Amino acid sequence: MTHGRQPDLDQIEARFVALVEARTSRDAVDRWAARWLADDDLSWDDPARWALEVLHGIDLPAGPEGGFLHDDEQVRGWLDELRRHRAE
Repeated sequence: MTHGRQPDLDQIEARFVALVEARTSRDAVDRWAARWLADDDLSWDDPARWALEVLHGIDLPAGPEGGFLHDDEQVRGWLDELRRHRAE
């Protein structure tokens, strides 16, 4: 099941950036990543798979008190990590 053209690392990084800059919701990013990970016809390199797996679940709640399991600082850290991987 292929959902269209497979996103590259630039497009995946752009989702992180949009999230960090509050231009998109965590729910939207989670759903976007989930649709790509669910497609068994696609093949991913390690950095892309890692990044999609991080984005899928980015909207997990911290608990009944509210907030997210992964805070904004952690999301920024993951974006930095993705950029380091890309520079290698």
